[in-house]
Amino acid sequence: MDEVGSIDLKVLTMKVFKATGSFKMGRVWQKFSKEIISENEDRAKEKVLSIIGSKHGTKRTNIRIRDIVEIGEDEVEDLVVRDLLMEE
Repeated sequence: MDEVGSIDLKVLTMKVFKATGSFKMGRVWQKFSKEIISENEDRAKEKVLSIIGSKHGTKRTNIRIRDIVEIGEDEVEDLVVRDLLMEE
């Protein structure tokens, strides 16, 4: 299979996950909800930890993910994620 064919197959296996939880911002715990396109729940968790940690300068130990659930395309609220789904 050529490169283009393998990329198309990978795109088809991507799912949308919604992660909710909180992270420590100074002395306060800030709640978050984040929609992620990922291959599986474990990779979605890693992406959330990476994004929150990078964006807010928070260590992974100060990020608590309460729940990660797979959601349908019709449930997506994040406009960027929705746009990426339209391109597929």
